[in-house]
Amino acid sequence: MTQKPIRTDADLAINGAPPALDFPVHVGRPNVADRDKFMWLVDDILDRNWLTNNGPMVCELERRIADYLGVKHCVAMCNGTIALEIAIRAVGMSGEVIVPSYTFIATAHAVSWQGLRPVFVDVSAQDHCIDPEAVRRAITPRTTGIVGTHLWGGTCDVEALRDIARENNLKLVFDAAHAFGCSHNGQRVGGFGDAEVFSFHATKFFNSIEGGAVTTNDDALAEQMRLMRNFGFSGPDTVSHPGTNGKMTEINAAMGLANLDAISSVMDVNKARHAAYAAALDGIPGLHLMPVKAEEERNHQYVVLEVDAAFPYSRDELLETLTAENILARKYFWPGCHRMEPYRSLQPNAGRKLPVTEELAERIVVLPTGPNLPEEAINVVGDVCQLLSRRAAGTALSDNKLRLRNVS
Repeated sequence: MTQKPIRTDADLAINGAPPALDFPVHVGRPNVADRDKFMWLVDDILDRNWLTNNGPMVCELERRIADYLGVKHCVAMCNGTIALEIAIRAVGMSGEVIVPSYTFIATAHAVSWQGLRPVFVDVSAQDHCIDPEAVRRAITPRTTGIVGTHLWGGTCDVEALRDIARENNLKLVFDAAHAFGCSHNGQRVGGFGDAEVFSFHATKFFNSIEGGAVTTNDDALAEQMRLMRNFGFSGPDTVSHPGTNGKMTEINAAMGLANLDAISSVMDVNKARHAAYAAALDGIPGLHLMPVKAEEERNHQYVVLEVDAAFPYSRDELLETLTAENILARKYFWPGCHRMEPYRSLQPNAGRKLPVTEELAERIVVLPTGPNLPEEAINVVGDVCQLLSRRAAGTALSDNKLRLRNVS
């Protein structure tokens, strides 16, 4: 690991200097909390010769997650997308389903793959979650459900969405892929709405390599989803419900169990990384680190930076400069689901009702974090941003719009 000083234009890799880091640092690097425990669990799986089909590791993981979240049921799945599809189908959504456009594309796809029409609505500029008033305006006689996405470890306005759903007889499901271990009004995410859906993909701070789950307090719904994830089998030769193959394997459950034991320590590291970024970026005009509610539990899985017009370079120019230093920050969720296919062709005018989504998609940067992040990387991000801000402060406005590599 090297860390060069970044004080002048000549120190920037985009201008020909060596990168600050000698290997790329990604957003969402996988966490393996206890490799020895994981390998011990794998040996146990192999000795038992039970690799899938609702094995003891999966059952234990389900019990422990339900207990951790304070919910009655956790139904483990092979991944978060299949979990979301099964939840949407199980609660009985049909016709039109209201979803935010500012979310990962899997949220919209899960609706679409059930033969339903996602109706895109805008999000709040404050928390980037689905705007309840936009939801209310989008309801039609064909609307049967709402899928809200908890973003960045924050949560939707659960109470407002619940009231809207009840008033209009709609089903309410939350995509909680970002919110494992987080709380809303002191209650851990997992028991809100009809169901909540988690992703345990390798890039999530809590992962099972691949995996996901649906949590709910509805006994009948949980039983239905257990049937649906296993082709509808209710016995060795009895199929009692339409279904698919959504089962989690024992190996995935073993990784989940190993990581679950260390979840508090990972969250503590994430919190410290977030605080370090806040210190490194403090006071830079035009750069705003998204705040975290101190009174709630947060996993600090995402470090979210907003770049506004007061910063002298565009979001994409900042990303390009950081990438050259081997800091592979990302733009999320660019350009918005409504601007991706097939929705761009099916709903070409959707963006007219999504001004906040359109703006956020052009402003947001997600920075690398987590236990595997070298602390030097945070210093590099701070130094680059400080340099760009200082450098442009004494430069004519017309020069600010030049590409960095074209400025000596």
